[in-house]
Amino acid sequence: MHWMKGISVCLSAIAMAAAPAVEAHGAPSDSTIDATAPVLSVTPILLSAPDRGLDLQLRVSAPVSGRSLPVILFAHGFRESSDSYAPLANFWAARGFVVIQPSFLDSDMAGLAPDDPRTPLIWRFRVDDMRRILDRLDTVEKAVPGLAGRIDKDRIAAVGHSYGGITTAMLIGARVIGPDGSVGENLSDPRIKVGVLLSTPGKGGSDLSAFAAANFPFMNPDFDQMRRPTLVVAGDKDQSPLTVRGPDWFTDPYTLSPGEKCLITLFGGEHMLGGISGRHVTATTDENSARVAAVQELSLAYLRSALYPEDHMWTDSRKAFEAKADRVGRIECK
Repeated sequence: MHWMKGISVCLSAIAMAAAPAVEAHGAPSDSTIDATAPVLSVTPILLSAPDRGLDLQLRVSAPVSGRSLPVILFAHGFRESSDSYAPLANFWAARGFVVIQPSFLDSDMAGLAPDDPRTPLIWRFRVDDMRRILDRLDTVEKAVPGLAGRIDKDRIAAVGHSYGGITTAMLIGARVIGPDGSVGENLSDPRIKVGVLLSTPGKGGSDLSAFAAANFPFMNPDFDQMRRPTLVVAGDKDQSPLTVRGPDWFTDPYTLSPGEKCLITLFGGEHMLGGISGRHVTATTDENSARVAAVQELSLAYLRSALYPEDHMWTDSRKAFEAKADRVGRIECK
């Protein structure tokens, strides 16, 4: 179910048997940012991936017009899928981004059993899936009607929520600390210029709950090399069973990493940040349209200015946000 109003049309020339489903969405009507465009979403797009045991399934959303379009690779949270997070994907695509959403092996779509031999390494499969998309971006581009030749492959961002935030952090420089205390392999990808981390777990070790330490040994990040520009978004009421700390745990990717970073703390925000995965989704415990709007608009502004240094959208949007008498959060940068 989509967060924002749209129109659906049947594209009979594309909706053939065995072809991906195609949807067209009108631009949202409730945004303060103008210059929106209709959006075309295509799913499923399948990339062969013999090493993971299942083809990699994607949803791609893009504006129906425009050229030299920047790209957002979006990593979903645990058990979510490429069909989730429509409030973000549709918003970004309507404002000029090509949004690519894979379904990882932990997605409900995959249906992996807990004892599947791939389960302990799903965190690594996730990173490999994101890199696979970049390696085969030409194939992805050609699979979307009318998109071929319209992508700017030099302007790529990665965004992730929760477990997807861990995936994204690794792609922009974070590493995993092993059981012996050594820092693991560098899995970052230079093709990704900027990151956005939404409700992303903090450091491991003694900060993890017993449950997290037993079940998620990879959840022990080192942010020392995460130097690329990054926006971190956290809720000040996000109390997680994965940590013995409070909601400040989700600010670690900001406080423990070097380089240009900004942090948005949403007042009253819990793990779903007001409902970024969709409206009336049962996992959302803090449904709030103002928080979702803040994530939409501020993430867009940050990405635009990071990918286009001459674009002052982030500066302007930050000033406008902080000037609101009823603002829903605070912003700090370093």
